[in-house]
Amino acid sequence: MTTIAIVQARMTSTRFPGKVLADLMGEPMVLRQLERVARSALIDQIVLATSSDPTDDVLAEIAAQNGIAVVRGDLNDVLQRFIQVIDIYSPDVVVRLTADCPLASPQVIDKVIEYFQSSNADYVSNTMSPTYPDGLDVEVMKAEVLRRVAQLSNDAAEREHVTLGVYRRPELFLIENVENDTDLSDLRWTVDTKDDFEFIRKIYEDLYPENPNFDMDSVLDYLERNPESNRTAHDAKRNAALDGIDTGVMNA
Repeated sequence: MTTIAIVQARMTSTRFPGKVLADLMGEPMVLRQLERVARSALIDQIVLATSSDPTDDVLAEIAAQNGIAVVRGDLNDVLQRFIQVIDIYSPDVVVRLTADCPLASPQVIDKVIEYFQSSNADYVSNTMSPTYPDGLDVEVMKAEVLRRVAQLSNDAAEREHVTLGVYRRPELFLIENVENDTDLSDLRWTVDTKDDFEFIRKIYEDLYPENPNFDMDSVLDYLERNPESNRTAHDAKRNAALDGIDTGVMNA
């Protein structure tokens, strides 16, 4: 069973344009994230899915120069980009990640993949009932599920948000959720703004030189030592894409 991680990225972020290439310890933020994702033991291939819009030329070039496979497609139809990756690489399983999460945890990624592998689910994530910090989101699904949604839906939101068309259809797909032992969902570890990035930069400067492989526990320890640096949902609301959607989700 082949498992591919598709990391979606673009340069035209509304609140922080070009954030994926912001300098983080001497490398673009997206490369720092991909270096973390590559430590997953259960991912066979990583592909950066960006757009064919000229604004993303520099992103595609930097990724390719650093040995990252790149697939380019429609700027707004992100689901179609994923289908293009599936067409090229023929994976059985797709792990969806976004390129604004430079604290992505290989341990959490593997935990969600392991749960998926041991279940009969079509789609497993840790986001249906969030208990992990915002920025450690992982979605794992059968590649055929994305093909089915792409065939079923012309809805603009479902084409842009990729998996929205999966968890909107619990009558078609078996959807399950992985929970952390402790609810940390109030913590904000994603990058939407320059303030978010400044928070990430401080963590990297403190932890990366001593241990480039630092993971979630090390970040939590940093926040215990530096509580004034903490960012939470009070600073910015967590993505509310699930609001009002009956997912029929099962928690694990």
